[in-house]
Amino acid sequence: MTALLRRLRDDRGAASTQLVLVLPGLLLLALLIVQFALVWHARHIAQFAAQRALATARAEEATAADGRAQARRSLAALGSRILAAPSVAVDRTTAQTTVRVGGTVMAVVPGLTLHASGTASGPTEKITTPAGDRS
Repeated sequence: MTALLRRLRDDRGAASTQLVLVLPGLLLLALLIVQFALVWHARHIAQFAAQRALATARAEEATAADGRAQARRSLAALGSRILAAPSVAVDRTTAQTTVRVGGTVMAVVPGLTLHASGTASGPTEKITTPAGDRS
């Protein structure tokens, strides 16, 4: 009987059981950390593309199409896999130019779909003369 009690109190294999229970949680935590780091990176890519597109689209002789083309080039150079299915919207008026870049972030955790976006806005360039110029 004492041998049976000793075997019931024996903790052989406890480390394996704990490892099997804890390891999936640790792996999920590591994947979530990587996923949110990718979201952070994708937001920076979108913001950079929006700023580059704004610099192009707000020039005096430029068009909204020029801004969209510049954003697409920037996205292709930096984040074609990280920022999937990107969308670029350029709104250019005589006074203000606004660029919005967004897309879906590459998924590391299955079933988790996250989006990232960036926006840049500034005045549209135009040549003016000083008030009161008599020439």
